[in-house]
Amino acid sequence: MITRAGPAHPHALAEIHATAFPAGEAWPAAMIAGHLGMPGVFALIDEAGGMVLARTAADEAEILTLAVAPAARRHGLGRALVNATAAAARAQGATRLFLEVSARNEAARALYQAAGFKRAGLRRRYYADGADALILALDLTPAADTPA
Repeated sequence: MITRAGPAHPHALAEIHATAFPAGEAWPAAMIAGHLGMPGVFALIDEAGGMVLARTAADEAEILTLAVAPAARRHGLGRALVNATAAAARAQGATRLFLEVSARNEAARALYQAAGFKRAGLRRRYYADGADALILALDLTPAADTPA
């Protein structure tokens, strides 16, 4: 079950993050706690092994990091976290949700494409391994022909 994370959760969030990313890329609890102390930043956690850290500023939101532990993958948790983040950002007034993903991360790219994200930009050689960062965006406004 996905719940809102708070000041008591940085270590749990960091533990999940550490299982999903290589050692040099995992975010430590202190870094996560620092982000949680910033205006507009929120986190969601699923004890099954998923977490997301995001922020909302004015009418835009950004997924800062999303992690699903390897043992929890391929069960819809990543998609559920993306959907919950979009709903939380929309509730805070965001009309677009952005993120960056490595062009080499095929699994994450497939997840975001399935969630409706579209390419909005590119940062060449952005990551330490030389990979490009794809900037993706999701429109959070209701479709004009969809009843509210």
